Amino acid sequence: MFELALDPMTWGLLCVVALAAGFIDAIAGGGGMLTVPALLTAGLPPHVTLGTNKLAASFGSITASLTYYRRQLFNPRFWAASILATAIGAILGTLLVDYLSTEFLNKLLPVVIILVACYSLFGKLSPTESHTLPPVTRLLKIKQWVQGLSLGFFDGMAGPGAGTFWTASNSMLYKVSLLLNCGLARSMNFVSNFISLITFVALGHVNFLLGISMGVFLMLGAWIGAHSAIKFGNKLIKPLFNTIVIILAGKLVIEAYLS
Repeated sequence: MFELALDPMTWGLLCVVALAAGFIDAIAGGGGMLTVPALLTAGLPPHVTLGTNKLAASFGSITASLTYYRRQLFNPRFWAASILATAIGAILGTLLVDYLSTEFLNKLLPVVIILVACYSLFGKLSPTESHTLPPVTRLLKIKQWVQGLSLGFFDGMAGPGAGTFWTASNSMLYKVSLLLNCGLARSMNFVSNFISLITFVALGHVNFLLGISMGVFLMLGAWIGAHSAIKFGNKLIKPLFNTIVIILAGKLVIEAYLS
């Protein structure tokens, strides 16, 4: 376990950042864009930053997930294949992160994010307003496994914007409402966060006190964000999602190609 002495002001600022990240993550994903740089700036080593962020993010993602579940906007039984595939992908991603070419991934991610940005700006995040689940077919199960393994693996590597990828890919793969989309994205984000967190804990790469402190504020932000999304629907979700995707794309381009 890693511990770091922080002054009260820095600790407070990290908690404020976590509150904002929880709100954003519950609606559009991408909260890690705020918390990861903040933790690095506070002086945590990269591997401890990732582990501590996973702990805090798990608080926020389970809060958002439960909120959508209680409003019947997430059906665990229907998405069981997605849950299992995401968990497996997250384990593999976390274990194999040290063996992958991060330089290649850093250069690939901006391209993928820009494609997501174009889709979200010019396409439809939700092809329907009805909260009806798609029919159960063999193709659906294949989609769930491919999507779950891929995005679980990506999130296990602590990739930025995993929740954003879930929201975008859901709209491409399934004909569901935007609220069902968000319920699935936030729930799968929790699965990959939690599974990855277990691995980071086993490796001793977590500052528990800081992670729990930020997690409480992430929970509050996620609760507000999820209820806001349910209340305001597309009017809030799509503009915020587009904004997050554009910011994420710009950030990754600068880091990968210009820094």
